[in-house]
Amino acid sequence: MTNYSLDEEDRKKEEEMINPSHYHKSGLGIEPLDYIIANKMDFLQGNIVKYVTRFPFKNGLEDLIKAKKYLDKLIERERT
Repeated sequence: MTNYSLDEEDRKKEEEMINPSHYHKSGLGIEPLDYIIANKMDFLQGNIVKYVTRFPFKNGLEDLIKAKKYLDKLIERERT
């Protein structure tokens, strides 16, 4: 077992909260947050990207349902 200082453990926990490991598994080569920012996406668009990107690695169908909720709202907004 590696002997990290408390500060190092806290840093690793903070990094995991900000940049969770399920995003590293996507194989996209870019973190969803970086992609969202680079493309100047709004809240609805960003959540669609987030949930679709992570669904195979985190919450499966639940994340797809969440993505659909945001997609439906985006479609509704664009129709008006």
